[in-house]
Amino acid sequence: MPIDSRHPREIRADIRQGKLAGVTAGLGQGYVQANLAVLPRDGAYDFLLFCQRNPRPCPLLEVTDVGSPEPVGVAPGADLRTDLPRYRIYKDGVLADEVTDATPYWSDDLVAFLLGCSFTFEWALLEAGIRLWHVEHGKNVAMWRTSIACRPAGAFHGPMVVSMRPIPAALLSKAVTASARFPNAHGAPVHIGDPAAIGIRDITKPEWGDPQEFRPGDVPVFWACGVTPQAVALASRPPFMITHSPGHMFITDVPNSMLAVL
Repeated sequence: MPIDSRHPREIRADIRQGKLAGVTAGLGQGYVQANLAVLPRDGAYDFLLFCQRNPRPCPLLEVTDVGSPEPVGVAPGADLRTDLPRYRIYKDGVLADEVTDATPYWSDDLVAFLLGCSFTFEWALLEAGIRLWHVEHGKNVAMWRTSIACRPAGAFHGPMVVSMRPIPAALLSKAVTASARFPNAHGAPVHIGDPAAIGIRDITKPEWGDPQEFRPGDVPVFWACGVTPQAVALASRPPFMITHSPGHMFITDVPNSMLAVL
């Protein structure tokens, strides 16, 4: 996948016009990407509490005003109804639709949550000399539900989702250090090594995303993932939720450096 270093405003304009429809890994070089979860006002407080209790998979970047699709803090002028390549619509815990424009599903009582994304710290991995197979091959990162339970909050409960990247054993310390600098983009890995230890039965069959290629000496490394709210939607069965499709993120105007803490 070629690296797209244009300003996020230009990339979002292409997405809005239907010119870009794929995964966003490699897009908006140097800018923060975000997961999306949108809920009716009645469930928004419980979800906010859920995010606060589970900051590794759900690091909050912004919460919009009720009814507003504009994330004024991270991308003034953007529209969360149209500026992601693909959305998922959940009704009563069931995936009801997948669309490229969420406008028909938007209503005046909705609250949007933007959560930090691992695509942000991937730039730090690349800068550290760590190759990322899914970026090089234009694929989506691999993701699974785990046996790690999130802390419940109100109506919301469910398992943590993780993303996985094969990392050469000699570069594991670099991968941990580079990602740990971005706690608002999931931070350091939650697990390294044996997938079965966190409830993953088959490393070759992700639940979301694409299977990854392992080179000799590679070790599976797992990070908390912003697809967790979708697993929570399946477990908690809220009446309505809009999310991004896994791997199809919102690209903000915030430089990655603004999230780095070390």
